Formats: sequence, C-alpha cells, structure tokens
Amino acid sequence: MEILLLLLVLVLLVILTAFANLARDTISCYLLTPMRIKRVMSRQGVSGPPPRFLVGNILEVASLVTRSTSRDMPSIDHDIVARLLPHYVLWSKIYGKMFIYWNGSEPRLCLTDTDMTKELLGKYSMVSGKSWFQQQGSKNFVGKGVLMANGQDWYHQRHIVAPTFLGDKLKSYTGYILESTEKMLQSLESAVESGKSEVEIGEYMTALTSDIITQTTFGSGCENGKKIFRLLTRLQRLTARSTRHLWFPGSRFFPSKYNRETKSLKKEVERLLTEIIQSRKDCVEIGRSSSWGNDLLGTLLNEMDNRASVTKPTPSSPDRFNLDLQLIMDECKTIVFTGHESTALLLTWTAMLLAAYPSWQDKIREEVKVVCNGGPPSIEHLPKLALLSMVINESLRLYPPVAILPRSAFEDIRLGDLDIPKGLALWIPVLAIHHSEQLWGKDANMFNPERFASRTYAPGRFIPFALGPRNCVGQSFAITEAKMILSMLISRFSFTISENYRHAPVTVLTIRPKHGVQIHLTPLKPKIPSP
Repeated sequence: MEILLLLLVLVLLVILTAFANLARDTISCYLLTPMRIKRVMSRQGVSGPPPRFLVGNILEVASLVTRSTSRDMPSIDHDIVARLLPHYVLWSKIYGKMFIYWNGSEPRLCLTDTDMTKELLGKYSMVSGKSWFQQQGSKNFVGKGVLMANGQDWYHQRHIVAPTFLGDKLKSYTGYILESTEKMLQSLESAVESGKSEVEIGEYMTALTSDIITQTTFGSGCENGKKIFRLLTRLQRLTARSTRHLWFPGSRFFPSKYNRETKSLKKEVERLLTEIIQSRKDCVEIGRSSSWGNDLLGTLLNEMDNRASVTKPTPSSPDRFNLDLQLIMDECKTIVFTGHESTALLLTWTAMLLAAYPSWQDKIREEVKVVCNGGPPSIEHLPKLALLSMVINESLRLYPPVAILPRSAFEDIRLGDLDIPKGLALWIPVLAIHHSEQLWGKDANMFNPERFASRTYAPGRFIPFALGPRNCVGQSFAITEAKMILSMLISRFSFTISENYRHAPVTVLTIRPKHGVQIHLTPLKPKIPSP
C-alpha cells in the first residue's frame, strides 16, 4: 500500500513538473521574451504594425496576401513583390525598410540592408539559424536535417552532407541527369507527334527532377525511393498549410487532424527509409558489398560511418550507427525535398521566360551548338555556357525559390549600429531585394540577362541560395542539373508561350506558377545524339 501511494505521489510530481515547465515555456514564449525584444527595438527607433494579442499580425498578413493573389496578373509582368509580399510593401512605406511585425508571439525584423544581411549570414552563422517556430512547423517534414539544424549540430551535419555534392561525386550524377532528361524529351516528342502542340512544362519538369533526385539519392529502380518522394510531397502541402497556424509549447501533442496526418505520413516515410538503410547495412556486414553505395545515400552513409568509426563504442551506446539513424533519415528527406523542389521551379520559370522572350532561345541554342559540338552536354561544357548562365541567374533573380529567408538570433548580436536581442527573428525578403530599383536600376522588374554579363554586382543583393557558410549545400547540383536539362531541351525544341498561360505567381513554401506554364512546342531537326 505504501509503495502504491509512493508511486502515485511520484506520478503526480512528474505531471505537475511537466505542467510547470509548460507554463513557464508558454509565459516566456508569449509574454516575457516578446516584451523584452519590443523594448530593446523600440529604444533604437525600430517599430512596426501593432500586434494583436496571441495572433500578432497573422490575420493582417493573411488578408493582404489573399487579396493580392485572388486574381491573375493581366499580362506577364515580373513586378511581383506587391503580389507576394503585400505586407512588406505596405509596412515599409509606413515604418521604413526596417520594421518589426509579429507572427503570433514571434517578433520578426524585416531586414533589407545588404551590408547587414551579409554580416548576419556570414559572421553570425553559428549563433543564428532556424527558430523554434520554424523547427516545430517542419518537425514531421524534414526533421532536423542540415536545413533546420543550428549551431554545432548544423556544423557537424554540414560537413557530413557537403561531400555528397562536390567534385567527382557531382560528376557521377550527370549520367542520371542525361538519361532521365532524354526520356522526358522523348515523351515531349511523342506528345507533339500525337497532335499535342501545347504542354504544361511545369508538370514535365517536376516529374523529371523527382526522377533525377530519387535516382541520385537511392539509386535507379528503388521503388521505396519513389514512394518516399510521393509521401514527402503530401507532407510538404500539409507543412505549407501549417504556416498559417499558431505554434505553442505542447501543441504537437494535441490529437488534431493535422497532427495525426503528418505523424502518420512521417512514420511511413521513416519506415521506408529504414528498410533501405538496413538493407545496405546488412549487405556491408555480410560482405556482399564493400561500401554503402555510390549514390547520395551511400555517400552520406559512408561519411557517417567514417566519422562514427573514430568514436569508440560505450556500454550506453554500443552501436553509433543506430544513434545516427534518425539524422540520416532527416538528411535524406531534406535532400529529396530541396533537391527536387527548387530545381523544378527554376526550370519551370526559366522555360516560361525563354518562351516569352524567344530571341534568347536563339542565342542560347547557338551557344549550346558551338560549345557541345552538336552532342549532349557534359559537365566540362557547362562553365562555357555563359549566356545560359546569365539567363538562369536572371530567372533566379526575378523568381527566386523562396520569397523570404528566415534566421533567428540565439544570442545578443550587433549588426552595423543595431543591437539585435536574443530571440528576435530576422526575415530577409529575398524577393524584394532582388527587385529593388535602388540595387538593380530602373529595369529591376524587367527580364534582362545582360545584367549578369559581369560579376561586378555587390554581394548581398543576389541571394537565391542564401549566403555565407549556411548557403544551400546543393546549389552546385541544382545549377548543374538546370544547365544540362535546359541545354538539351533547347537543342531539341523551340517553344513559345501559350495564349492559355495565366501569369499568377503564388507562394506555397516556394514561389510557383498557380496554373502552371503552358507552352507551344516545335521539334527541331536534326536531333542531338542520345547520350
């Protein structure tokens, strides 16, 4: 009886402690930290729209974005800042280019000064990163892979992931790119031969990049890899919707439909990943294979294994590999999502621009013909495709993968002459910086690849893949893939924008065309030889 009573007391203490911790975190999150940050920034003359209790400025932002994106644009107009970031346009006119707005209880400092942006992304990369709110929103999506990790965890993971996108490894993936692109081009030719002169090129680019990233990550013919991609696509849609919700301590335990669905999808993704990884582990252990493989997952596992081998097993952690299994899975999810999404959109927007400005097609087609000598592109050809590089950069400037680059200060820092208090989120409106007339001139909202003919533009004003140590680890892979695909496409087809195309960029985590991109295709003869 006494033992039972003691157990009940212990359980009660645990419950009370948990509630006390939750109450403390909630008060700190929703009251103490925001009040402190508001005082510090107000003393420095930085203000913004007044927030509402608990919800901050969420409702205002949602209302402004809903109104600005409710209609399609009347023509192909690249002036899209007011459409996608209407709250930035409104509040910057009232409070200046630097202002604070509130996402629930999270204060966000809008930062457009390029010198301060460079300092934040370079000098303070170890003491700034993804906030608690962002990590909660992506917890069931990409977990704590390199995209969401912070501090020493990020540093450790970056050094594990980086080798998968460098040197000979990057070169080894080009076979997958050429093979998959050739299949897509044959599919487009079949569509045209059957009388379908108009295609939605975004669908083809999405299918192509998903095939490439699945093969480069898990190897060709991996059915589980294809299933993982489809599940992650569903998780992405849920995560995008969740950005409109409030996050607070303990919310992940609520039995909501969103929590049930995301956790179920996450569990299935990780079950499939575990099967793939365990299969490779078994092959290595029984001697059927001397390495984990040459694809992205194999390279990641080899790096992880090499680093784990210098850590001696202990009674509490006899198998270091099993301890890192969750990290491996999170990195795989991050690679599959980021390696597919950003490249597919880059290709889609670039195809739209080339279809709308066919004179640039002619220039690039001639460049590809001369550089590649009528054959398929190789990785050695890519640095010589200067005009194609200029067009890709202009596409990334006008339609960057993400509209806003988020960071959060984990300690008090100083940017220029501004004191940034611990806990303040800094949101860099990449789209606004890329369209700034002050930085790019009067033609900032026009398609002009010639602006990239020289590299004299100041660092900090062109940041499609971020900047500094935390820049996108896979950007070389994305650019390599985009150059190879576009050079092959433009050598086989000429294309113009369809009269059915409706220009309507929207943001769903990334910047995408709401109705796709419809183009008219005309095959060119002769065909370039198959790789």
